[in-house]
Amino acid sequence: MTTSATSPTRPHDPYSALRDPGYRYFAIGWIIAQLGQQIQSVAIGWELFNRTKDPLVLGWVGLLQAIPVMVLALPAGQLSDRFDRRRILLCTMLTAACCSLALATLSHLHGPIWAYYIALTAGAVSNAIGWPARQSIVPQIVTPENLPNAITWNSTFFQLASIIGPGVGGFVLVWSTTASYLITAICLLGYASLLGGVKLRTTNAGRREPITLHTLLAGIRFVYQQKIILATITLDLVAVLLGGATYLLPIFATTILHAGSVQYGWLRAAPAIGAMLMALALAHRPPMQRPGRAMLLAVAGFGVATIIFGLSHNLWLSLIMLFLTGAFDNISVVVRHTLLQLLTPDEMRGRVSAVNVVFIGASNDLGGFESGTTARLWGPITSVVVGGIGAVLTTLWVSFQWPQVRKIGVLHEVKPEE
Repeated sequence: MTTSATSPTRPHDPYSALRDPGYRYFAIGWIIAQLGQQIQSVAIGWELFNRTKDPLVLGWVGLLQAIPVMVLALPAGQLSDRFDRRRILLCTMLTAACCSLALATLSHLHGPIWAYYIALTAGAVSNAIGWPARQSIVPQIVTPENLPNAITWNSTFFQLASIIGPGVGGFVLVWSTTASYLITAICLLGYASLLGGVKLRTTNAGRREPITLHTLLAGIRFVYQQKIILATITLDLVAVLLGGATYLLPIFATTILHAGSVQYGWLRAAPAIGAMLMALALAHRPPMQRPGRAMLLAVAGFGVATIIFGLSHNLWLSLIMLFLTGAFDNISVVVRHTLLQLLTPDEMRGRVSAVNVVFIGASNDLGGFESGTTARLWGPITSVVVGGIGAVLTTLWVSFQWPQVRKIGVLHEVKPEE
């Protein structure tokens, strides 16, 4: 594997991906969809906790959204390698919009908690099927040279929606939880309509590789062979699994920080503010010369900030620590996603992205279940602090287990291991 760090031969263009009309349509739709999803996430946590006053209900929300990802991600990855990824995204967005309408109906009628779980699970199924297609479609929209820039802007737009969404969601909750779910459905339908304007440079439709257990597990074999990918995914998996304080924010906001729904919305938005500002900084700077080392330091910083947040009883200190968790996490996300796309051939991007979804996407929701369960057993403060310590220890372990991570050079020059 080569890790040379030569300087680029032309000036760095921080807006190179945005000059592509197809990518602009994709990015605008992605912002709108994530805006709606963030509003819904704020609403569901707030509504269910205030109806039950049980921390475990927040854990169940995470678990029920993680199970479909773990079960369906690998078959969905094979699906996205065989069929048109844009059509897969359209179908899953329409399904998710229907699930949001079901939540709106339940909220309006004050329906039973188990019915909320069914609607959330159905939405999670659609997301699990669409996630590999969404991650693997970006290289079909932009050129390889613009891929790192596109991934950085993807992260920026995601975080922008994550800032606006919880903030808006907190204000909408003052008015109506039903409206939160209706807004989400409208946003998802908007994303589906914008996908129609995305033109693909290449297409994967029509590939007819036979569906067998061998081809289904090809993504797992590839990740295991590419130790750089394996190391970065493992690092994020354990750190996110142990350091997931977000699911416990309704508890911290109401019982520890004594905040209202508006302040709760800003607590939810704080990590996204930090992540978006970090993403903008990364987009406007030349490529990182030592991205592997930067990723290790960022995950360690994420763990430290999580520990301080868990111990804080001050709203402003908590906001600052959540801001830092987002900033540190964004460095890790950009490095991992760029490596994943650059080191994977297009005919396998769906299946490899599916492995990433299982490891990282499911770990976010499993982290919510872990946090809800440990919060019920040990209390929310101990749960968050122990998770932060675990993230720091994971960084040290990965650094020594896979020393090649520290040696990664400029991202667009990294080559697959033979």
